[in-house]
Amino acid sequence: MTARTDADPEPQARAQLVPFSEGDFHALSSACARDPQFNDRRLELRRKLASLAKVFAARVKAEHELALDTRTSLHHPHAFNHMQVKRMWAYACREKKEKSRLKQTIGADLAKDLDAAYRNAFLCVALESDAIEVSLRIHADAWYDGQNLVQRVKAEGVDAWKNVLNELDGFRLALADWKGEWPCGALGRERLEEFLKYYKPGEHALVVERRFAAPPGARGEAVSSAMPARLVDELARLVPLYRFAVWSRESDFLFRR
Repeated sequence: MTARTDADPEPQARAQLVPFSEGDFHALSSACARDPQFNDRRLELRRKLASLAKVFAARVKAEHELALDTRTSLHHPHAFNHMQVKRMWAYACREKKEKSRLKQTIGADLAKDLDAAYRNAFLCVALESDAIEVSLRIHADAWYDGQNLVQRVKAEGVDAWKNVLNELDGFRLALADWKGEWPCGALGRERLEEFLKYYKPGEHALVVERRFAAPPGARGEAVSSAMPARLVDELARLVPLYRFAVWSRESDFLFRR
């Protein structure tokens, strides 16, 4: 997750669904990722992602009464992204009021830098040069959301979590950077118990993701007018899992034993 700075304001964008283009993907390729001449092209992509995220946030608020803040990643080479832009994304995470409530729950010392997106579980749509990803991510530094999930599963049993995950056919559960994966849709109790043996909040990142291939020369679906709406639909499918796993007033399982 690329860090954000005060010198990197969000671009102006209204809630709308704008198709991606071949140039959006090309600007993230290895040949262009370090080139500042492609910053304007990547800024255009950033606005598209911001607009899509706003459409998603408005839908979630209307359908689920869930308020989420949205932001986007850097579009220009910077020390934070190792001077190359090979991946860009928009993300939605708990709003400021919920962050304040969480700080009160875990204490100011433990809640340092909570405003950083990667310290909160977040829903994400991302582009790379050859793929589009939709995901729910719980970074290792968002340990309280990971801990909330683990404690809820202990309290309610694995089946409750299994049922939510199995509504996500096409997605896969994984420990970020691990080779193993747990395909959603037909997960059994044993497989999830296996996952929980490995997963340690604060040490590991958890991801539930779906990827759409978009290689050069075969990006027809990725650049179609239907793709942005489909991505919003896929993000919306993750909302029940987000509400199940992530700490909130309705799902408060922190520090339970």
